[in-house]
Amino acid sequence: MERKEITNAAENQEIAAAAENTDGGRRKHLALKRAFGIISVIIFFALMAFVTVYIGKPLIDKIFGGENAAEAFKSMVADNPIKARLIYIGIQIFQVFIALIPGEVVEIAGGLAFGPIEGTGLSLLGVAIGSSIIFLLTKTLGMRFVELFVSRDRINELKFLRNGKNLEWLVFYIFFIPGTPKDLFTYVVGLTRIKLLPFLAISLIARIPSVLSSTWGGDAIISGQYTKAIIIFGTALVCSLVGLLIYNLMKKRHNEKEEEKKITE
Repeated sequence: MERKEITNAAENQEIAAAAENTDGGRRKHLALKRAFGIISVIIFFALMAFVTVYIGKPLIDKIFGGENAAEAFKSMVADNPIKARLIYIGIQIFQVFIALIPGEVVEIAGGLAFGPIEGTGLSLLGVAIGSSIIFLLTKTLGMRFVELFVSRDRINELKFLRNGKNLEWLVFYIFFIPGTPKDLFTYVVGLTRIKLLPFLAISLIARIPSVLSSTWGGDAIISGQYTKAIIIFGTALVCSLVGLLIYNLMKKRHNEKEEEKKITE
């Protein structure tokens, strides 16, 4: 009897120790997530301060010096061609990785600074670098890394991506239609079977129309073609709303199928 009680006590201690380790792991993960959040905010404000000091102030000085705002912006980019492009690519990488800034804002800025063609190319280059970093970290560290940036509920919403039979077509469709949270998918797609190079090829090709429309609109603004810019952004907005509706219907249909499978099982 005493031996049985000792055995039960030992088992209870093991269970308690396992629970404590689990709680400790969760607390550690939560602390790490908070740290990443704080670091992201610090980097964001540091980046904004950098842009204000090295871009905003010189631009304001040029405008107050009598230059037209558009011409002042263009001349500032022309005076610092390499630095301007490196800064832009860095901002685009940061946007993909942290997603604090809407991607369209960065893309429009690319059109303002470099025109529709080069702006699209530079934007896609930054997206490719940022997406590769996220993809490789996700493949290496798994769900723990993804949960630092994406909540478990949002990850569960995207189970259809992980369980999809035609994964490559799903990835293309999601990155092609406007309105979908593409940077969120960049984290989750690393949990699927798809490899890095196919993912980059599919997602970058699919992004081209959306990025090009944003940079084209930015170029129209800097050129003073405001009616053209309104038409471009208005069309993009309508396409985004339609795309978001289709995406939500697709997600709802998949979730309903998953529930039906659970009931039949």
